[in-house]
Amino acid sequence: MSLAEHVYELRRRVLWSLVAIVLGMVLTFVFWEPVYAVLREPYCSLHPPNGCQLYAYGIFDQFNTKMRVSLIGGVVASAPVWLYQIGAFITPALHKREKRYAAGFLGAALVLFAAGVVVAYLSLHFGLHVLLHAAGDHVQTLPALKDYLSFVTLVLVLFGLAFEFPVVIVFLNVVGVLSAQRLRSWRRGMYFCLFGAAAILTPSTDPFQFVLLAVPLCLLYELCVVIARVRERARRKRAGQQGAPDVPDDEASYVDPRPSRL
Repeated sequence: MSLAEHVYELRRRVLWSLVAIVLGMVLTFVFWEPVYAVLREPYCSLHPPNGCQLYAYGIFDQFNTKMRVSLIGGVVASAPVWLYQIGAFITPALHKREKRYAAGFLGAALVLFAAGVVVAYLSLHFGLHVLLHAAGDHVQTLPALKDYLSFVTLVLVLFGLAFEFPVVIVFLNVVGVLSAQRLRSWRRGMYFCLFGAAAILTPSTDPFQFVLLAVPLCLLYELCVVIARVRERARRKRAGQQGAPDVPDDEASYVDPRPSRL
């Protein structure tokens, strides 16, 4: 393909991605009531004295908040489509084995992001309980609709992105940057970094939400170590059976330029 054909192909992929995002926004906007009920449930589970009521203090607050949540919902709901468009644009330049890896990485990214969102949603109840009762029971908080939904969507997205780090670790192992031995030697330092990142990403000060993010990240790191060990063991076994080193497909084979004795 020429440069112009690549540009046209990229434009087509971007347009399809934008169409999917807009459709997701429209669906979220139309079905706002069930989406709003799901997002409000962590606050309602606290049984607040104001009857699970959120407040809008500006004329445009309700509309702006609805549009912002619809945009986030559209991006999340259309993730399979725009991720496929990205993969469809990149994979023609990859080898057969690399295409298989790309499909696995995209599938794992979707599953891990969804898992992070679920963990965040389950932990919101505890974080809100600490934040709304930090000054005692004699102080009543009247949460604004804009602030509450911004807080909830931020936590959901941050947890989802945090759960993507195993994809990066496994990718670095596949390309040969991080070996299983190095991942094992970095275990203590990585635990410290993961707990520190969990402390920064969790906006509440309760230890439950902090631990609920840090512990799964540490378990996912151990899973990355296991995957790296299995991959390297299989590669060594395959190289031993073939009697030659595992040479990539795009690397030229060795040719001895010296003349033979004959």
